[in-house]
Amino acid sequence: MKAILRAALPLLLLGALRQAAIAAPDVFDVRSSDLLVRTPEENWVSYNGDYTGRRFSALEQINVSNVAQLRAEWVFHAPTSDRLEVTPLVFNGMMFVTSANDTFALDARTGRKIWENRRRPSEGLIDDASRHLSRGVALWHSRLYRFTDNAHLLCLDARSGQLLWDIPFADWNRNYGATSAPLIVNDKVIVGTSGGDDGVRGFVAAYDPRDGKFLWRFWTIPGPGEFGSDSWPGNSYLRGGGTTWMPGTYDAETNILYWTTSNAAPDFDGSVRPGDDLYTACVLALNPDNGQLKWYFQFTPHDLFDFDANETPMLIDAPYNGVPRKLLVQANRNGFLYVLDRTTGEFLSARRFVDKLSWASGIDAKGRPILTGLIPSENGTRICPGIAGATNWFSPSYNERTHLVYFLALEECETFFRKPQQFAEGVSYYSTGSKRIPGEQSTKVLIAFDLRTLTLAWKYPQVGGAHSSGGTMTTAGSLVFFGDDAESFEAVDAITGRALWHFNTGQTFNASPMSYAVEGKQYVAIAAGDSIFSFTLP
Repeated sequence: MKAILRAALPLLLLGALRQAAIAAPDVFDVRSSDLLVRTPEENWVSYNGDYTGRRFSALEQINVSNVAQLRAEWVFHAPTSDRLEVTPLVFNGMMFVTSANDTFALDARTGRKIWENRRRPSEGLIDDASRHLSRGVALWHSRLYRFTDNAHLLCLDARSGQLLWDIPFADWNRNYGATSAPLIVNDKVIVGTSGGDDGVRGFVAAYDPRDGKFLWRFWTIPGPGEFGSDSWPGNSYLRGGGTTWMPGTYDAETNILYWTTSNAAPDFDGSVRPGDDLYTACVLALNPDNGQLKWYFQFTPHDLFDFDANETPMLIDAPYNGVPRKLLVQANRNGFLYVLDRTTGEFLSARRFVDKLSWASGIDAKGRPILTGLIPSENGTRICPGIAGATNWFSPSYNERTHLVYFLALEECETFFRKPQQFAEGVSYYSTGSKRIPGEQSTKVLIAFDLRTLTLAWKYPQVGGAHSSGGTMTTAGSLVFFGDDAESFEAVDAITGRALWHFNTGQTFNASPMSYAVEGKQYVAIAAGDSIFSFTLP
């Protein structure tokens, strides 16, 4: 026994030293230069990997020739949630994941827990907040930032998990929640809230990462006398929705922060909010230093279908009509893929990407929808897409080598109902809702959209119940990874869409994949159900 212990001690000491090295202050320091890296390689330091939102990894050790050999290296089962929506972050071999209000640091090679910070789920929440969802963290130097379900901003020591400070950032209306991951830009923590269906006033705000000091706030629902306030009579602006429940993207060259907003409230009754309902269902171009608005673009004016615009606005530099442009590309929940000039906000094009689309017949030359007149009604109206949208918050990706945009779409129609209601704190504010249509088939589809031709390059229909929310990631290895609709993590050829590999997790996907490398070895990871799965080659 003593001999066994003597033989094991060097291995135990090596493991301890490696863990200590991971946590050492001179090693763990996420600097501005790390956040500004345009295409992630070894580290994945923000929700989308980098500021562009493209989810394109430069790693190519795993590629079309060997992906069939990919195997599960480790699995981490997270407590307190059976619906993980987190994208893990990795820096210098440490992985950070969230489950409800809990935060974990893992050894990215083995999945072994390094530290944990536990916080009980909040009581008395409603709607999305009551599900205690968390999409992850942000990193800055040796600190970690995350939201709680009741809209607090926490700052932890990333090396130990110790809580450094706790700031409530939306405590004046208990209908607020927070499901997103923060974004660090120009030494500021940018935050947003959920609750757009619950009668709150949306905003984007910034805090000092050192001490949590409030810096600025941009209200997404204009107050009395402000531009756009004509849609919000009386005090309805205080509960107009337009929440900011997904991380934005950022162009460092122009110093513009892009943040998207949710539906107007109440969702299905537009009579109490006439006009376009700014700034709901929009992308906002903001100055991250002071929160001032540079321009906006509204995808669905006077939204009556819960068509949040919180899908990731990807920043892509590519030719458009033969001329190099700085583009913003978004596959929107309303069923159209939009291309804008991200410097000016100029509308360039919109292309329909689903077959089931009945609320609009097209998009006009100014980017406004050409409405068909279908709206929710007391007895119900069949409208396509359904309330889940033609796509949703799960991440798209763009491969700079194939010039293709990849995202999951949903072919579905539902019956929409309207029944006016009065706002009440602590109660959702939908003014009724939608129902599935008996016997109608719904299908998830992986789509590749060609930015050069503005057409669909290929489609890969999914087998399943059309209830998953798995996102995509693409790599320099000419692969697209995504969580499919049949509980499998899949890889397809980025050029052709040909299926190459899958691993059945036995759990539903509500998260998007990422990739990282430790000691020269590439891994691919994704959350499924209550677990984090990490894969690598033998």
